[in-house]
Amino acid sequence: MTLKQIRAVVFDWAGTVVDHGSLAPMGAFVEAFGEFGVTVTIDEARIPMGMAKRPHVAALFAMPRIAAEWQRVRGRPPTDADIDAVYDVFVPKNLAVAAAFSDLIPGAAETAARLRADGVRIGSTTGYTREIMAQVTPRAQEQGFVADAMACTGDAPDGRPTPFLMWRVLTELEVYPAWRAVKVDDTEVGIGEGVNGGAWTIGVAVTGNVFGLSLPDTLALSPEDFAARRQIAAGKLEAAGAHYVIDGVADLAPVLAEIDQRIARGERP
Repeated sequence: MTLKQIRAVVFDWAGTVVDHGSLAPMGAFVEAFGEFGVTVTIDEARIPMGMAKRPHVAALFAMPRIAAEWQRVRGRPPTDADIDAVYDVFVPKNLAVAAAFSDLIPGAAETAARLRADGVRIGSTTGYTREIMAQVTPRAQEQGFVADAMACTGDAPDGRPTPFLMWRVLTELEVYPAWRAVKVDDTEVGIGEGVNGGAWTIGVAVTGNVFGLSLPDTLALSPEDFAARRQIAAGKLEAAGAHYVIDGVADLAPVLAEIDQRIARGERP
């Protein structure tokens, strides 16, 4: 691909360029609530995915079933102090597994190399803290993926779906206007980040959180089950405002080329 209009592509991390299925945080959320005697399912834990992790915990507490289970087990409604307590248990659990779930998703390194060859800057935003990303980025770099700029939870006044993290990255990359950037993300709030920031958005369906399976488990699906799961994931990302939806970053090049042509024709997101 030869891109002339796009100046930056801003990637999410888990489920987009590393950790096929966005598996690392899921067990940590389930285990963290489990330490307080409260059962949270993997499917429930996935719903707020893409948010900063303390708001993610708060969003889980806001679910009626989980709030009722907390009331039943703990004898009182959950409080802000309980959110902090569960979050404090979650963080070291997530930190402990982050490096183990840092394998690049197929196509990530090759896509990054093509972008650099075209002079396109590579940005990244994440709901992870910098402490967690310190475990992830060295492993990603060993495999061929490096971002020119990164914004993490705590680097801006608020996280997704606000655009503040992405705007911080675009500022560092000196890219403006935002329609010269593309946000690539596997979560609905991450797509919201791009839409709210004025960028083009591409949803990643199969490798990400909504699909929710490792690469081996994905490959083991029957064609019918694969198609059904992909349709659900794509539908959620489209509903969140994605301009395009692809299976994974390996499929990014032709979509970026199309966006580049649309910008050249004067189209805007």
